[in-house]
Amino acid sequence: MTAIPHFAAQRRFAHGYALSLAALCALLFLIGFPAAGYGQPADTREVFVAGSGNDALDQYVIRLIEERVRETLVLRPLSDWHSPSSHNVPVIAIGPAAVTRAQNLDPPPPVLALLVKKSSVEDYPGRPGSQLSAVYQEVPLIRQALTGKAILPQATRIALLASTESSDLYQPLLGQLEAFGLEARIFVADTNDQLIPALNRALSYGDFLLAGPDDAIYNPRNIKHILLTAYRRNKILIGPNQIYVKAGALASSYPPMDTMADQASRHLEQFLATGHFPPSDYPIEYRVEVNEQVARSLNIPLPDPEQIASTINRMLEENAGEMSE
Repeated sequence: MTAIPHFAAQRRFAHGYALSLAALCALLFLIGFPAAGYGQPADTREVFVAGSGNDALDQYVIRLIEERVRETLVLRPLSDWHSPSSHNVPVIAIGPAAVTRAQNLDPPPPVLALLVKKSSVEDYPGRPGSQLSAVYQEVPLIRQALTGKAILPQATRIALLASTESSDLYQPLLGQLEAFGLEARIFVADTNDQLIPALNRALSYGDFLLAGPDDAIYNPRNIKHILLTAYRRNKILIGPNQIYVKAGALASSYPPMDTMADQASRHLEQFLATGHFPPSDYPIEYRVEVNEQVARSLNIPLPDPEQIASTINRMLEENAGEMSE
């Protein structure tokens, strides 16, 4: 009589164990093989990332893009790229060295370049069958020119300092300025000995000095001499980027990283839909960085950065029919 309850208890234990084992197997299956709704969606696709070598910068850019595409794309390091099965999977290249690395893969994958200059993208030779698009890092020169105009409304003449090789950088700008009541002249310096004399002529001509993305002129070796000479003449430097504002330029427009990540995600979405990236382009939004200490030293009334950016946008909108960035 006492064996019957013991046998029943064994059966209950065995039944409960079987249910627990089944539940555990189901859980392990879900962990090992996530279905839609658990982990990445079933229809996600891969994108590879070629980093710049600056881990902090790379992780920041990757995080911004992942926040925007996580429902449709999974970002993988370029070290996971396998030829030829990966040849039509896009690669995000962060910086010019990463673009070169991605384009040297065989066969070359479609590449979306970030944190690169327009001139460097245009200089890439490309390979048969390759596809390269970019969200440019720099600011259109007309926007930088209008940054100076928004700060100095009375300005009519802009001085441009360039080498013979880099003077072509400013040619498109010369034809855009008239719509805004501005004109510009290029002053050439090809050697260190020519730099200060050319700069003095430029400062005598212009109401302010506009710096483009020209490493031959605007580099750590030259910038101190350029700034000191300009400020002795009570003239300001606009551009070429935020780094030079911190060094002593009065102001520069710049594209926020959030905006570039938004644009990169749209490029990727178009690639998913069509198999082709849209053409390379500038970011669609800009902000303004100012150096208030320089403004005080030169006794220049400085609007707040948001007001400067708003003034630039208004001028561009009013003259949209006469020019394009």
